Amino acid sequence: MVDRERVLAKLDEMDGYLAELHSIMPANLDEYRRVEKRRACERLVQVSVECVIDVCHLMVAGLRLGLPGEEDDVFEKLEAAGVVSTSMHATLRRMKGCRNILVHEYGHVLDELVFETISTRLGDFAEFKRQVLTAMPP
Repeated sequence: MVDRERVLAKLDEMDGYLAELHSIMPANLDEYRRVEKRRACERLVQVSVECVIDVCHLMVAGLRLGLPGEEDDVFEKLEAAGVVSTSMHATLRRMKGCRNILVHEYGHVLDELVFETISTRLGDFAEFKRQVLTAMPP
């Protein structure tokens, strides 16, 4: 059984981080490159993606979709169960890749990539939330 309260709490947490990100959103790449702005945006993207991954794990466990062998298996299981679409599966993999770069390869982060993400891809989080809420049992 899906722990609805935990899923909703994680989605609310994600929404809070995204609201913070919107409140500090830089207008252009030059503004983004200011150290404080860049670091804040990177961290907010990272923790937002962490929330998404946590929700994915909660859904897989709650729907009893089996134990994932590795993190990408979580996304595949959700797609196979119809929780997320094929395009969202690809988006989740991209989000995880971005998070991994922000966490593990911090010195190699391309400012342009993160700025593009916060400028054009934040709607992916809302779409993820919509798909999860639609698929979540009452």
